[in-house]
Amino acid sequence: MSAESVDLATYEALRETTGAEFARELVETFLTEAPSMLADLRQSFERNDADRFRRAAHSLKSNSNTFGALHLGTLARQLELGGLAQASAPAIAAVEAEYAQVAAALSELAK
Repeated sequence: MSAESVDLATYEALRETTGAEFARELVETFLTEAPSMLADLRQSFERNDADRFRRAAHSLKSNSNTFGALHLGTLARQLELGGLAQASAPAIAAVEAEYAQVAAALSELAK
């Protein structure tokens, strides 16, 4: 697991607050829904749909930060704030690559 992909203190605080079983369910939900958020991000970029792009980036940012995926949250925040005017295919690819690391880390943590 990448040390940078998930902030363990943030993840542990979530587990302590919600309980281990519910935290596991939250992770499973995120891992199920995040690929759709990423697809929305890419499709809205390709279709030049600024509102949908911003919503997808916002959702990904918020969810990522909840689990301690702070770098992913930062990348998504940059897309959200910059909007389509500052977005690029490489920036979206970076978000997708970081998500892959986060997904692996969260899957391991939620065992």
